[in-house]
Order: sequence, then structure tokens, then C-alpha cells
Amino acid sequence: MQVIFIKDVKKQGKKGEIKTVKDGYANNFLIKNGYAVPVNEENLKQLERENKKEQQEDLKQTNLATELKEKLEKDTLEFKVKTGDYDKVFGSISVKQIKDALSKKGYSINKNQIIISTPIASLGFHYVQINLYQKISAKLKIHVIK
Repeated sequence: MQVIFIKDVKKQGKKGEIKTVKDGYANNFLIKNGYAVPVNEENLKQLERENKKEQQEDLKQTNLATELKEKLEKDTLEFKVKTGDYDKVFGSISVKQIKDALSKKGYSINKNQIIISTPIASLGFHYVQINLYQKISAKLKIHVIK
């Protein structure tokens, strides 16, 4: 029996996949528990509508992320820090500080999206990666001054 998965089922199928499974398994487990529906014209049309909707949403999110990337890459965050002898910085700039600075500038960035490859613990310019959407990421310029 062919079924369309409407939820991910571990080691069986992902949402939107059409697979052939045994009749008993399909009726007694997948369909009964709401993991899949039988393949018929109505369900295929529904799957097609959902796929189109997902594609439109994906395109919209990609466009928004691209616009945000352009804005972020033009912007520079400045952090004023205390320094010791020979301009040695006390501590380092954290993800939370970067997130707070971005929030003050009007950006809505989650702290999980900010990737600091090396600690920002010296004066000068540094770059931080911000993952915006799937494969779209921006390089944010950070200027540390005393």
C-alpha cells in the first residue's frame, strides 16, 4: 500500500514522502496514529498545495534573509572596552553583548545565530558570522576600541 507521510517517522519516511509499506503496518500504525494518509487524488492534491505553500514561504524567507544580510554587512558594531598595560583587553566580547547591540540597532537576531570563531579579546576590527537562514549567513564587522 502506498502512503503519504504527513509527519516524520524515524527510519520510515519524512513528511511529504510517498512510500510503499505493508498494508497492515499502514492501516494499523501509520494511518491510525496520524503519521500518514493513503495515496489518492485528494491527498495528492493536498500534498501539492502544501509543497507550493512551502516553496513560497521558503522564497519569502530567503529574500528577507538576503536583505538583512546586505544591511548587516554594511553595518559596524563598536564596543568600548577597558584595557590594561600594552592595550591588553580585560575579558572578551560575548555573543550576548553582540545580540544586545544588534537589538539596540533594531535587528532581531537570536543568540544561537551568532557564531564567534575566535574570541574577540583584542583591539581593532573583528568579523563575526551570523547565520540568517539555511545557507545564508552574514559577516558582521565589529570594532573594539578603548
